[in-house]
Amino acid sequence: MARQLDYHTIREIFTRFHAAEPEPKGELEHVNAFTLLVAVALSAQATDAGVNKATRRLFPIADTPEKMLALGEEGLTEHIKTIGLFRQKAKNVMKLSRILHEEYGGVVPNSRAALQSLPGVGRKTANVVLNMWWHYPAQAVDTHIFRFGNRSGVAPGKTVDHVERAIEDNIPADFQLHAHHWMILHGRYTCVARKPKCGACLIRDLCQFEDKTP
Repeated sequence: MARQLDYHTIREIFTRFHAAEPEPKGELEHVNAFTLLVAVALSAQATDAGVNKATRRLFPIADTPEKMLALGEEGLTEHIKTIGLFRQKAKNVMKLSRILHEEYGGVVPNSRAALQSLPGVGRKTANVVLNMWWHYPAQAVDTHIFRFGNRSGVAPGKTVDHVERAIEDNIPADFQLHAHHWMILHGRYTCVARKPKCGACLIRDLCQFEDKTP
């Protein structure tokens, strides 16, 4: 774990991220809050590309809780069987669709507590939905962000919760909205797990990672 960077260094890091990509976007395809929620729930232990491949045929016919219920668990399973843990995920999507239909009038709630009460929706999933759909500065810490936060010194922490808190505490407020996307994309394409592409990294000179690659 790297030492915690100071405020001015962190501000410079995110200033560079902003200059390179002012409006970073999540890579999960969706058309409304419900399809975003489903896509994020399906993405656990799966790639965004793999989820998108499955949902491109699913969402045109099931983009609301009511349509998902009409499709049924077997129909949903057939669409998502290429995704890891698809059987349990299908059960969770059907359960959350029923709850949204019966208790929320088919509307996805914009409360973290309400979202986390849904089957298969944890804090990370809730934070992604809050950030991407309602533009709330919620920080969803996945493996990419956890790795980058600890390597770079931007948000070191021993647990996902520690890293999330470090992001909220240490990243300047004007960068909080997009911080999650900048870090996820940097971790996915540059600060990769096995052989980080330090030679092509725009924050190489600021990063605390000791084992930089050429």
